[in-house]
Order: sequence, then C-alpha cells, then structure tokens
Amino acid sequence: QVQLVESGGGLVQPGGSLRLSCVVFGFTLDDYAIPWFRQAPGKEREGVGCIRSRDGSTRYTDSVKGRFTISRDNDKNTVYLQIDNLKPEDTGVYYCAAQRSRYDCAQYLYGRAVDYWGKGTLVTVSS
Repeated sequence: QVQLVESGGGLVQPGGSLRLSCVVFGFTLDDYAIPWFRQAPGKEREGVGCIRSRDGSTRYTDSVKGRFTISRDNDKNTVYLQIDNLKPEDTGVYYCAAQRSRYDCAQYLYGRAVDYWGKGTLVTVSS
C-alpha cells in the first residue's frame, strides 16, 4: 500500500530554516517522482519542487529557487525538503506526493495529475 508521511513542520522566525521529511511506504524512490507542494491560507495549492525517480535530479519553481533544496535517501525511503531563509509568505501546509514516472518531474508541478499524496505538514513563519 502506497503511503507518504510528512513531518518537520513548525513555527519558525523569518530568516530561519526547516527541513521537512517525507517518508514513503509501498514503493521505491527509484521508480517514483516526488513533487512537493504547498498551500497557503486562502490560496490554491502550488508546486514548489520535485525530485526525479531515475537520477535524483531536481527541479524548482521560480518562486522558491535558491532557497529550497530537495534531496533523498533511498535507504531510508525518505525525501527531504530543506527550506532556508524562510519568509512569511512561505507559511502553509506542505505536501509531498508520488507518481510512478521515469520522466522529468517538473510536469507534476504545473498541473499534471499525481496519484498519491501525503496529509501535509504545517509550516508557519512568523516573528
């Protein structure tokens, strides 16, 4: 059974950092793209970045490029989202998702359907 569990969210001051984790169950990261999304209060969900299955290459949306870093540990079945220099506008629920795919993962950041989702972890950036 495919399952994704996010953790690592919390309350952080502007300028701080967080590392979110996404532990996956029921599949191998070598076969699935893992995109990350966020949803700010009152706004639509948006993609922020992803990691490709085959080679672990990453892609980011322009709004977060340079501050967000995605990595993975295949042995731990875990994908990480490192967020640096947090801003109040980064506040929201962060979700990881999974889609069986060998191709460029960026397509999932811009609306292509993703089959599996975690329940999210809340990040609040405030002083």
